[in-house]
Amino acid sequence: MRIYTKTGDNGTTSLATGERVSKTDSRLEAYGTSDELNSWIGVLRSKVLDMEDVDNQLMHIQNLLFNLGATLAGAELPIPSSESEWIECCIDDMQSVLTPVRAFILPAGNERVSFCHVCRTIVRRLERQMVGLAEKKIIKKEKYGAEYQFVNRLSDYLFVLARFLGEKDGVKVTIWKKN
Repeated sequence: MRIYTKTGDNGTTSLATGERVSKTDSRLEAYGTSDELNSWIGVLRSKVLDMEDVDNQLMHIQNLLFNLGATLAGAELPIPSSESEWIECCIDDMQSVLTPVRAFILPAGNERVSFCHVCRTIVRRLERQMVGLAEKKIIKKEKYGAEYQFVNRLSDYLFVLARFLGEKDGVKVTIWKKN
């Protein structure tokens, strides 16, 4: 099977439903962002190979992001609400060993901490795009409630993972200083 189909040479592509849309369609922006995030999480995974539990969590998240991208493209691969509960458990486990921080921190640190923050900001963009799709009535917010919740929890997870990896690596947290 060839990788190229030539069907997109005119600036359109097919959704999972078979509908052809412009490559600038807001659904493509959303699932393209999900794909971008998935790629960056792959980069992050390459930096946590020494931590099998974290690598496994990130691999599970990557699989869920593929489901989310397919769902945004019109397929029916819903993310169960139990996945948000799973992410909450991961967050709680990491936070239980972290030193509390009562201030905003700057997204900085070593390479793997910084990759967490890059992933976190891409998640926030994806969340904004999903809300935009719902506001335009392209997707039904009530139908994708578990997906919204998953994406919202994922940004929290990545923030806490950044702190968790930073503490493991002895990276000092940089507190935001108001001018």
